[in-house]
Amino acid sequence: MEVDTLDHGIVDALRLDGRVSFSVLAEVLGVSDQTVARRYRRMRDAGLRVAALPDGVRLGYDMWMIRLQTTPDSAGAIADALARRPDTTWVTLGSGGTEVTCVVQNPGTADRETLLLQKLPRTPRIVSVRAHCLMHHFAGGPVGGEARTITLTPDQVRRLRPPGPPPGTPAVLAEEDRPLLAALNRDGRLGYPQLAAETGWSESTVRRRLEHLRATGAVFFDVEMDPVLLGYPARFLLWLTVAPAHLAAVGQEMARHEEAVFVAATTGETNLLATVICQDMAQLYTYITHRIGPLRGVERLESVPALRHVKQVAAV
Repeated sequence: MEVDTLDHGIVDALRLDGRVSFSVLAEVLGVSDQTVARRYRRMRDAGLRVAALPDGVRLGYDMWMIRLQTTPDSAGAIADALARRPDTTWVTLGSGGTEVTCVVQNPGTADRETLLLQKLPRTPRIVSVRAHCLMHHFAGGPVGGEARTITLTPDQVRRLRPPGPPPGTPAVLAEEDRPLLAALNRDGRLGYPQLAAETGWSESTVRRRLEHLRATGAVFFDVEMDPVLLGYPARFLLWLTVAPAHLAAVGQEMARHEEAVFVAATTGETNLLATVICQDMAQLYTYITHRIGPLRGVERLESVPALRHVKQVAAV
């Protein structure tokens, strides 16, 4: 499937507001409703998905990046099992098929301890487990901000971006909201009649609860699409060791890089994690040597090729 500038604009717009109506999107992009709907359906058939996720930053959830070293014949099965968990995102196979990485977020410590202290250590063919707590998000995921909305003008971004929650607004995700969130994680653009059928609520209740969750910042919408379709087949995880005095500055600078779709400070033997996408290996080399290399405080960098995304943000 060929992706043109309009397709890129639709994807960028959905990153700003995953539930923006086709009519608003058409008005902002200067095309017809039918054109937007047709292009969206074409990309959806090719793998585009909009998914709702709990905003772990605002909700105060534990958020971890788990790195598993496995035997070569077991990585796929372990990645598939992790992808089926509702608390995982970005389950990726890398390093020649012997490393599985994933993001896990839990509202409490019990689920985290069960996974890290019981389930993973007892899983056959896992060679090692490393867990990095995500301390601060610079770009991507719940904080957005990745510098990839390059097809939209500042005015278009202003017209599409929904208002954020007022300062001091507490984010609360109630237990009764879980069915609604589960349905929106499978398809963040489900209409109110479909959401009512999924939850057993009335359409007015669905509308009210979803508006409340968005207004308080308890959930956010993310976009899942194979970056190869957008012209970026080279995908890498970069694990950096940065001197503490320069960690914030390096993270903020990398968040402004077009190549970086996710940047976070972590605990562990490395303290900065970035997911980058490039057009080819030459661009990756240039990015590492010309953009990251000169940054003050960067002491070490490990690059891990992402061979396959088993799960991105939407439910498997």
